[in-house]
Amino acid sequence: MQFLLKALTRLPLALLYTWGALIYFAAFYVMRWRRDRAERDIANALPERNPAERAAILRKSYRNLADTIMESFWGFGASADALKRRVTFENPGLVTECMVAKQSVILLTAHYGNWEWLSLAAGATFDMIIDVVYQPQRVAAFDAFLREARARFGSRFIPRKEFIFDLLSRAGQPRTYALIADQTPKKNDPRYWTRFLHQDTAFFVGAGKIARFLDAKVLYVTMRRVRRGYYSVKLTEIGAPPYDEGADVRIVEEYARCLERDVRDSPADWLWLQNKWKIPKPTAK
Repeated sequence: MQFLLKALTRLPLALLYTWGALIYFAAFYVMRWRRDRAERDIANALPERNPAERAAILRKSYRNLADTIMESFWGFGASADALKRRVTFENPGLVTECMVAKQSVILLTAHYGNWEWLSLAAGATFDMIIDVVYQPQRVAAFDAFLREARARFGSRFIPRKEFIFDLLSRAGQPRTYALIADQTPKKNDPRYWTRFLHQDTAFFVGAGKIARFLDAKVLYVTMRRVRRGYYSVKLTEIGAPPYDEGADVRIVEEYARCLERDVRDSPADWLWLQNKWKIPKPTAK
């Protein structure tokens, strides 16, 4: 399996896009993969859009996901210079300032744009090790391929279950953590509820707790699709020490507001297939 996956990373992007078009057609029109759920979520999240607009968002989101998958394989084999030509950071100084000051920083992003290119480009752009918390894949060979490919420019990928141990074992050292924070908390995970895209929505509260523990600055990362295969990244500070006990909630709330703004601005660039609203908010007793 790894041989075939690595072979994909050697193919030109134009050819991969052609294959991506086939994936889009099969997923959207033939298999109708998760279409009912995505249609429902888009309708509930964007009631101000008319049915034709929502249908266009749905189709484009599937096309963008197919592009993201193919771009990811290309990125796993691309040079640092090639990636930096396609992913530009508008204000990298917010990160380099923390590096100079030896201050820990937490980068919060989402399944928006091309999150695989984001981690690769960040590793290629900044002269630092970025610790990325991730959920391992069920297929061991595929997970091993991803960990090796994603770490090409110095990033460390930490399995979610090992994160707390890693955090405590290197406490006191300046760190840069990257978390994709728009995933739905698991059944027993602590969560924060807020109104997000017209719906009660659960978010992880861990980012704020980590920031307080590390005394770290928190940056929200927006990755905008400029055109096909090109992205612009903007950093926004949403938390900075000193922190009080209410910082956990404020950071998560600010993250939710930033993500909501991005989704409204370019809804087809968000991953609607992730079932963000699968957990209903408990009713008050």
